Amino acid sequence: MPEKQSTLPPPAAAEPGIFSRPYVAATTTFAVVMFLTGFAALAVVPTLPTAARDLDGVPLFPVVAGSFVAASLLGGVLGGHWADRAGARRPLALGMILSVLTLLVSASSVSVWQLAIGRFVDGMAAGMVSVSVITAIGQSYPDRLRPRMLALMSATWVVPSLVGPPLAGVVSEQWSWRVVFYGLAALTTLPALALVVVLRRAAHEAPGHSDMPPEEERAARPPLFAAAMLSLGAALGQYGVSGRDARHLLFAASGIVLLAVFAPRLLPAGTWRSARGLPTTVLLRGLTSGTYFTVEALVPLMLITERNVAAVTVGASFTAAAVLWAGASWLQGKALQNVARHRIITVGALIMAASVALAVAGCLDGVSPLVAVAAMPLAAIGMGMLDPCVTVLSLTHSAPGRQGHTTSALQTNMNLGQVVVLALASAVLNAWPAAHSGTLDGYATAFALLLAPPLLVAVLAGRARAV
Repeated sequence: MPEKQSTLPPPAAAEPGIFSRPYVAATTTFAVVMFLTGFAALAVVPTLPTAARDLDGVPLFPVVAGSFVAASLLGGVLGGHWADRAGARRPLALGMILSVLTLLVSASSVSVWQLAIGRFVDGMAAGMVSVSVITAIGQSYPDRLRPRMLALMSATWVVPSLVGPPLAGVVSEQWSWRVVFYGLAALTTLPALALVVVLRRAAHEAPGHSDMPPEEERAARPPLFAAAMLSLGAALGQYGVSGRDARHLLFAASGIVLLAVFAPRLLPAGTWRSARGLPTTVLLRGLTSGTYFTVEALVPLMLITERNVAAVTVGASFTAAAVLWAGASWLQGKALQNVARHRIITVGALIMAASVALAVAGCLDGVSPLVAVAAMPLAAIGMGMLDPCVTVLSLTHSAPGRQGHTTSALQTNMNLGQVVVLALASAVLNAWPAAHSGTLDGYATAFALLLAPPLLVAVLAGRARAV
């Protein structure tokens, strides 16, 4: 008898994942990049307050922290337009090598100004790396895999977060913060050079690879002058808020003028009025990043210089923040993958507002400083949920061949938000001792101002929804 033919449909082929054969080289490459970046970033940041104190530069700490952000504006624009014209891997490799060199500059600092210069160059390298990674994900992966890739990028920070900050705190207390910088330079030199080789081999393995956009896009020249002026304005503003005399006010005013003139040239039209779609996603990135960066910068400074919390404890807070960021990012990319992205942004923003309230409470008399220590991990949960969603929506609203331009705009407004929010909070903090006796009260007032951005994000998130 002839065999009975089955009437059942053939089993559907499993959709390729981020570690399937077409994507494994690119996924591995990006994971290595983010692992190295995370290890360096998480180990360096907790040591900056100690370095500023040893170099007699605590009043200039906003310059040290802000110089990194100011340079990221230029690095992000350069990396994004370079990635659109010739592919994301060349600016990615250059940024990694440059970041190693800047660690040596910072490690050998003899003044707070040299430390600021080192952080400035490192910021430019970090801007190139960050934009290049996100652009490459947009160029190499389909829409359905992008949330998982962004979650993986956050997960690669888990191991560095467990090791980097506590180890940096111990090294700073037992030896010196300089040993942290020198050690990181030594640890990342060979992997960074090896990464260049890996990038060459992975250049064309991912399907859908679109490193070469249309000819008219490749011919367009990046607005480097506007980006340079924006970086200069950000640096001037950060220095201006570090003092209260006429000279500092002049620098602050000059920085504000440069930001107001050149920022609109690098952002989508309608960003400031929250036009629906891409402009709103760019605006949300600036508001949330500004809040998180200021909490990350000023809470450790307050804990170390005013409440005498050990550097190891502050480092542990950074560790918890990175782990929880990764966990929240996994949650939005896997468990909440069927929830509308804009709704997750709203929830994340409200969690960030709660973290700011903890920072305020941690400055009050009779309240344990550990309350403020908890602010950073809670803020990281909010950012881990909403930040990948903002990126995914931005790439969804982006035109083909313009992922680098879109990512550059995200990076630009992210850094603008960090500069502006940190500058406003620092201005309040530096002006407080002139009229009041309690510096902790100044910190509490500065942190209270940070409630406004995340609450505004919660209100505007619906304007970024995907159609």
